[in-house]
Amino acid sequence: MSTREQKLTYLTAAGRFDICSPGECLQLLPVTVETRRSSQASEILPVPLDTLRASQEALGGLEDPNGRTVIAPYISYNRRTGGCGRMLKMLLNGTCSYDCAYCPVRTRREPVSFSPGEFADTFLRLWRDGLVEGLFLSSGIPRDVDYVMHDLVETGEILRRRGYDGYLHLKILPGATRADIHDAARVADRISINLETTSPDRLGGIAGVKDYRQDILKRQSWVAEEKPGGHTTQFVVGAADETDAEILSCLADQYRRVRPSRVYFSAFHALPGTPLAPHPDTPAWRARRWYQADYLLRDYGITADELRAALDEEGFFADRDPKAVLAAGNAPVNVNLAPRRDLLRVPGIGPKAADRILSLRRVRPFTGPADLARAGIRGKGGGRHLVFGGRDTIQTKLFP
Repeated sequence: MSTREQKLTYLTAAGRFDICSPGECLQLLPVTVETRRSSQASEILPVPLDTLRASQEALGGLEDPNGRTVIAPYISYNRRTGGCGRMLKMLLNGTCSYDCAYCPVRTRREPVSFSPGEFADTFLRLWRDGLVEGLFLSSGIPRDVDYVMHDLVETGEILRRRGYDGYLHLKILPGATRADIHDAARVADRISINLETTSPDRLGGIAGVKDYRQDILKRQSWVAEEKPGGHTTQFVVGAADETDAEILSCLADQYRRVRPSRVYFSAFHALPGTPLAPHPDTPAWRARRWYQADYLLRDYGITADELRAALDEEGFFADRDPKAVLAAGNAPVNVNLAPRRDLLRVPGIGPKAADRILSLRRVRPFTGPADLARAGIRGKGGGRHLVFGGRDTIQTKLFP
């Protein structure tokens, strides 16, 4: 394995602690960069997360169960679009001087990094060979933040100048200058800065170097101004022992103040060698519940005040879909009379299904659960929360 391959393997492995959202999964490239051109390409195989974690300390090539050498993980995404994109996710620098207690990069002392030009060469080769289709580029901060941000932006600029027109996501580092954020927004399709947790006090318990208000919230407001509708953020759920009630308040503030296009939730996983190694892992289901709750806030018109009714007395979600919890306390909805807002509160009915119901009931009313299939609603979940009025209960148009 060449030095460049070793660095690519190391820096993608170092970046694996970050989050994939529902519909995304980590996979591995099954052949090395050097042998890709001269060998028959194998199928891209999913690799269990436990295998990835077990290999996190490996610096050389990894092996799948069939003994084939692999070079690096990537994110497979957008399965709902009918395709499976391949987005390489990695760090430009594999060491960090910051003290985030949950992060494995702080435990790495080997000065492994790519220069902007060197990484651009490597990535463009992978892209032109059809091995990857997009790039998520972040970095550890081994020295001055401005120096590292300059390298991230320069990498993006080199890629664009050399013909790369695919998806590019650049991470904004805490404390970045407004000028670097402006340049990152200009060159990238998406930019992001991670909140990690909910407040200055919570962050102080897990990352003493970062200033929550100045390094993160202030920079996030710049990110929102430079890339409206094209920025995201992330919570590491459970690392700082915050409650779901705290996350909910913070999330509602996010959508009101900076309007991120997406929010990601990573269930905290304790890693050996970090200060939080003895801390209990956050159950994976808790992050899943947060993705469901986030969809309700972002796409379903449910308010934070309404969603608080799904929390228990201690301020946490149970391991149950928050939408189902809320629906259990609501009166049934008349599918022939209810406005879109109320239809969206029924389990099994999303924005598209609600719109289909509104369209179909103008032509012919729904008379029973069997009619729900006309609107693409499957299963019994929605039917339990719906009632069906007769033809005389709805107003029909006399003229088209």
